[in-house]
Amino acid sequence: MSTPPAIHVQGLEKSYKDLHVLRGVDFDVARGSIFALLGSNGAGKTTVVRILSTLLRADTGTAQVQGFDVATQAADVRESISLTGQFAAVDEILTGRENLVLVAKLRHLEDPGTIADGLLDRFSLREAGSRRVSTYSGGMRRRLDIAMSLIGNPSVIFLDEPTAGLDPQARIEVWQAVKELANGGTTVLLTTQYLDEAEQLADRIAILHLGRIIVNGTLAELKQLLPPAQVEYVEKQPSLEDVFLAVVGDTKKQG
Repeated sequence: MSTPPAIHVQGLEKSYKDLHVLRGVDFDVARGSIFALLGSNGAGKTTVVRILSTLLRADTGTAQVQGFDVATQAADVRESISLTGQFAAVDEILTGRENLVLVAKLRHLEDPGTIADGLLDRFSLREAGSRRVSTYSGGMRRRLDIAMSLIGNPSVIFLDEPTAGLDPQARIEVWQAVKELANGGTTVLLTTQYLDEAEQLADRIAILHLGRIIVNGTLAELKQLLPPAQVEYVEKQPSLEDVFLAVVGDTKKQG
């Protein structure tokens, strides 16, 4: 028997009066994998994350995280997950180490100092650990934010647009941190509107458009949706951007 998915979503719908944000969303996320939910602003990505993290109730449909129903077993879901939002939730007055120690204490964990030191090493922040976070670069803040999310060893982590607003170097730093999470066995669901981010990180990519998943597969599978490359002088393989635009079409014409 195959291993059950870490996340199972079926028929999710969510509306705000006449605004239909989700129109029947279905997908599964394998344990220990990176799953990218790719879509434009307003596609419904954050709404999906809020439902899966028990912050919002779906109108219809079901969702399970680590086998727990998000609607009826919310407490169990919260013990299994961690959520990193679109903006780094760090205290700039405290040092990096103090931020980590604070979260460990709030979780009532033993030896918070050792936990903090281990995460500083894991995310290459040891030298900056004694500095106030106000002196950190954008990439360092984001890495610290992700490190704080890992306190308590959650089996599933949600990253909602983890590199929004970061410069290219900071984005690469965060990408490396995300890859290390999956290598350590953590299941990662990330939302992004950056095509290259999904291409670099994800084991599977689902494109969410106008409240529906319109394609879902590996990068290789998505590229097969386009005609094979024509060889003239050099071979040009379709990029994820080509796939995205071909599937979604002209958003302006769609209103």
